[in-house]
Amino acid sequence: MTERKPLGMPFESWIDRQIREAAERGEFDDLPGAGKPIPGAGRPQDDNWWIKNKLAEEGLSMPLPPSLALRKEADEVLELALNAGSEGEVRTLVQGINEKINKAIKRGAGGPPVDLFPFNVERVVERWREARP
Repeated sequence: MTERKPLGMPFESWIDRQIREAAERGEFDDLPGAGKPIPGAGRPQDDNWWIKNKLAEEGLSMPLPPSLALRKEADEVLELALNAGSEGEVRTLVQGINEKINKAIKRGAGGPPVDLFPFNVERVVERWREARP
C-alpha cells in the first residue's frame, strides 16, 4: 500500500476504494476468525480489553492489589478452616491469616485501605464445631 492518495480525492473515498479493491483480490478471504462473531461485540467498552484477552490466552489471572488479595485470601482461609479435619487445623489456619491481617493493618498494603480485622479464633472454632455432625 505504497500508493498515495490522489490530490483532490477525499480520504474516505480513497480508503473505501483501497478496501474494495483488496476485497476483490481476495486479500481478506483467509483471515483468522472469518465467519465468526467479533469477540466482545455487544459488551460495554473496556479500555483494558487487550490485557484481559492476553491474560486469558496465557491462562493467567489479573493480579489484585495487595489489600484485595489479602481480603480474598482471608475468605478462602475461613472457608478452609470451616471445612478442616481437626480443631488444631482450624486454629492454625486462622492464626496464620490473622498474622497477615495484623501485619497489613500495621504496615499498610497497596490498593484500597485494609478493612479487615483479625478473626476471633474461638468463634471460628465454635462455627466449625457446629458444622460437624
